[in-house]
Amino acid sequence: MSKQFEIRREVVVEATPEQVFNAITENNGSWLFPMPLPDSDGSVDASGSRVTAWDPPHEVSVRTEGPDGWFNALEHIIEARDGGTTVLRYVHSGIFADDWDTQYDGAGKHTDFYLHSLGQYVKFFPGQAATYVAADGPAASTAQGSVDVLRRALGVTAVGDRIQVDVPGLDPVDVEIDYLEGQFIGLRSGDALYRFYCREPWGAPVSLAHHLFVAPEDVDADKTTEAWQNWLNGVFA
Repeated sequence: MSKQFEIRREVVVEATPEQVFNAITENNGSWLFPMPLPDSDGSVDASGSRVTAWDPPHEVSVRTEGPDGWFNALEHIIEARDGGTTVLRYVHSGIFADDWDTQYDGAGKHTDFYLHSLGQYVKFFPGQAATYVAADGPAASTAQGSVDVLRRALGVTAVGDRIQVDVPGLDPVDVEIDYLEGQFIGLRSGDALYRFYCREPWGAPVSLAHHLFVAPEDVDADKTTEAWQNWLNGVFA
């Protein structure tokens, strides 16, 4: 049975309201996901999405509607705070059609990781466009405990520690661990954010998404994707 949900969060980030607004809207927010944002005039795009609020740099909200009353809505309220920081009030609401408890649990925890990543972006890479690279683990990575397998393979220890990630076919990278909560691992280098999603509690394989803040011509996306895919296949062989 379909049932509505609502996820509310409030976070403080080290950035100006303009930087936060631009991170959500500029280049379609592609520093995080290559997903188009509808036009700010409120018109409905091909996916059924429309901007329902547009007040730079204070508010941006988007709503997508489908058949039988289904909808998905994202609201961002942005407010300056003392000391050059900004508070972001974020609301995600919509309809889950099946397995409501599992979907709500997963969406809430993904939201926390997303908002943390947004804070890392506006603090360390404000205004920079990213090359997005992603790969999924094999079916074996849906097994319970996959997050522990991945932590051992990466050698992650505690937030703030520095480690080296060495993937065959790619140059070794020195990174700082910026997130280590539950099913999620965040690493940050001088020119990239590395995000790992261990989704076995929700019946999905491990996924990784990397946001590389270098000139596009300096990134071989196909080679990078293949190297990480082979690495994941080896970790969960």
